[in-house]
Amino acid sequence: MVHFADRLIAAVQRHRTPVMVGLDPRNESLPNGLRVADSCDLAKIASAYRQFCCGVIDVVASMVPIVKPQAAFFEQIGPLGMQALADVIRHASDRGLLVVLDGKRNDIGSTATAYAQGFLGPGTASPWGSDAMTVSPYLGDDSLEPFVQTAVERSCGVFVLVKTSNPGGKRLQDLIVEGRPMYEHVGELVQQLALRTLGNGGYGAVGSVVGATYPEQLADLRAKMPNCWFLVPGYGAQGAGAADVAGAFDDRGLGAIVNNSRGIIFAHARPEYRQRFGDARWQDAVAAATQEMIEQLRAVLPGVSSGGLAKP
Repeated sequence: MVHFADRLIAAVQRHRTPVMVGLDPRNESLPNGLRVADSCDLAKIASAYRQFCCGVIDVVASMVPIVKPQAAFFEQIGPLGMQALADVIRHASDRGLLVVLDGKRNDIGSTATAYAQGFLGPGTASPWGSDAMTVSPYLGDDSLEPFVQTAVERSCGVFVLVKTSNPGGKRLQDLIVEGRPMYEHVGELVQQLALRTLGNGGYGAVGSVVGATYPEQLADLRAKMPNCWFLVPGYGAQGAGAADVAGAFDDRGLGAIVNNSRGIIFAHARPEYRQRFGDARWQDAVAAATQEMIEQLRAVLPGVSSGGLAKP
């Protein structure tokens, strides 16, 4: 199978956009007709999550290269939710989308290996069938090795938390260690792992999660981590816009995928779309919000809109 980073380059070039749609279902935010009145009826909620996320996928499959289901919202409703998550991953893959499972997993030794082998591997290569996953680096470089090895063996990707979008992250991530903030040390480690796992396009199988809510640090990390794909959260509902993420990209318009979850999947509740579409046409609202974000990014990344995403 083709190297994950090269598959991601090809997918972004094919769609001419780096937009990633996050699948974060919440029962209370689902449109009327899907929302479950009884919050204790986990079977119905799992079914609603499956129907809703697959409905989002059907809308965006022709528009974006990649989706990111958030495991926690499915895990919250137990075994039925986990089955729904598996079905959503499978449906996204069947529709031609790359899938990043957002679970922020990690542990030491054999446990990390179990996580990696369970989650990483598209199709039948693993039980879950995801193309990539998010992991935490806090346990150290040896805890990342099982993910790196599995990613290489199965042509998958790993996104390591480096500088997250939440305000509280800086309490640990910005601690000064040997004259530099902690996140720079983590970024240096991730860059080294990327260099070990390079694809033909110059990017490694190991990337990083860097929040759009810190645009200066985002641009600085891009310069320090030239071989790492960035997964960039924080766009839309968390307050970041297109100008904030411009520094995440290389001069080819590559190197970053920008996630938007609530702003797209729950677009039917946004004031600018509520009157136009309402709950009954929630999928039209998803399409409109996705197109809006695509155009916003094209305004600051002209190479994306013009087809100037140069092949390496």
